[in-house]
Amino acid sequence: MSETPLVYLRGVKVHFPLPRGEVVRAVDGVDLTLQPGEAVGLVGESGSGKSTLARALLRLLPLTAGEIWFDSKPLHRLSERELRPLRREMQLVFQDPMASLNPRMRIADILAEPLLVHGIARGRQARDEAARLLERVGLPRDYLNRYPHEFSGGQRQRICIARAIATQPRLLVADEPTSALDLSIRAQIHALLCQLQREMNMAILFVTHDLHAVRQVCSRVLVMYLGKIVESAPVEQLFTSPAHPYTQTLLDALLEPVPSKARRPRLLPTGDVPTAVHLPTGCRFHTRCAYAQERCRVEEPLLQTVGEYHRVACHYPLPSSPKRTLGTPSAP
Repeated sequence: MSETPLVYLRGVKVHFPLPRGEVVRAVDGVDLTLQPGEAVGLVGESGSGKSTLARALLRLLPLTAGEIWFDSKPLHRLSERELRPLRREMQLVFQDPMASLNPRMRIADILAEPLLVHGIARGRQARDEAARLLERVGLPRDYLNRYPHEFSGGQRQRICIARAIATQPRLLVADEPTSALDLSIRAQIHALLCQLQREMNMAILFVTHDLHAVRQVCSRVLVMYLGKIVESAPVEQLFTSPAHPYTQTLLDALLEPVPSKARRPRLLPTGDVPTAVHLPTGCRFHTRCAYAQERCRVEEPLLQTVGEYHRVACHYPLPSSPKRTLGTPSAP
């Protein structure tokens, strides 16, 4: 973690104005680092701001405030023309593979398009490279002349990944890439992403609400709630010793193959989920937290270190012991 980060975000905010002067604070002050070749998961419930943050990182959405640095270059200051040479180094895989593929284009043309746009290859060379890309994601080259509707969902997502890696990017943002797929297909796509990351030494920001997927693909995970990062930790440490009550609720929502009699009671959130328009004061999770105290209602917690590479934004972080009982917060 001592390397110069490939991606560095500081104080990033993305707000959307509404009528009558209201504002949706989708992303509201996020700091993030991503090292070269690192796979980081970004998890949280729907509406937490994950996809908005991912698109803002790629400058697909305008920033309200903050800084975005990629390979020591200030993306937040660059014009669209200045950004274009960097686009080939930052690629995105969307959630819905059918919606992100042009139904009127053959696969050969879809895969050749980024090569043509960035001046990497043309003509026969581009077609040969498209065939090689198909084989690299586990599909035969004779699929080049087919159209997207002729493939299954998993095959279409492989094609989307092939298109994303065509320019040899240093950063791949995968925005819920397997949420629309069957469980068995998801595992295959996760394995493919891991393989490509190793072969290309490519950094991946893996946006998902599926913690099982994060455990398969990523080495580090960020937990997001209502526009804020509330916890950051290595994956296994997060699974075994979550420090934020919200993280614990996400883990408790996972299905277990065999219920454990020794397992502590599940931590279930209470109350309604606030909106990004009318945010609670203090800690944003206090309206649903079983451990909330008066300090949580008036003072917003900052990220603090609770272990090696483990940070949490909570006034009363959970202890590492699994014997914790409800209603007994740890000492401040």
